Amino acid sequence: MKQTRFLLLLSLLATALTACATPPGNSAVATNGAPAALGPYSQGIASGNMLFLSGQIPLDPSTGQIVGTTIDEQTKRVMDNLAAVLAANGMSMANVVSTTVYLRDLNDFAAMNKVYGTYFGANPPARATVQVARLPKDVAVEISAIATK
Repeated sequence: MKQTRFLLLLSLLATALTACATPPGNSAVATNGAPAALGPYSQGIASGNMLFLSGQIPLDPSTGQIVGTTIDEQTKRVMDNLAAVLAANGMSMANVVSTTVYLRDLNDFAAMNKVYGTYFGANPPARATVQVARLPKDVAVEISAIATK
């Protein structure tokens, strides 16, 4: 009898923890217009009027291969991937309020910035840019974003 109560309690606790781990109203956003996730994460998570976009690297969505050898080419592909995830949630670059740019080399900042700037209008989003030791698949740039409707 004690063992049955213990198992029931354990089952209820597991159910409660699962419910806490996946808040109601959050949903994954996915599109074939951006590369499939390389691990256990979503391309984006919609929560209320916000969309949290996972970092995108310069992968061609149809082949999964790295696009470009220059920071310009790689940044363009990353921004196009972000735009595809936004579009899958009925949004555009105009909805982006914050980005984080990860560069393999901060000496690439000016070239990245020139391409990045072409994707935003007069009120670009807030941004943080950092140099990192290494990025997935040894690419030169990764960008994540937060958007709101």
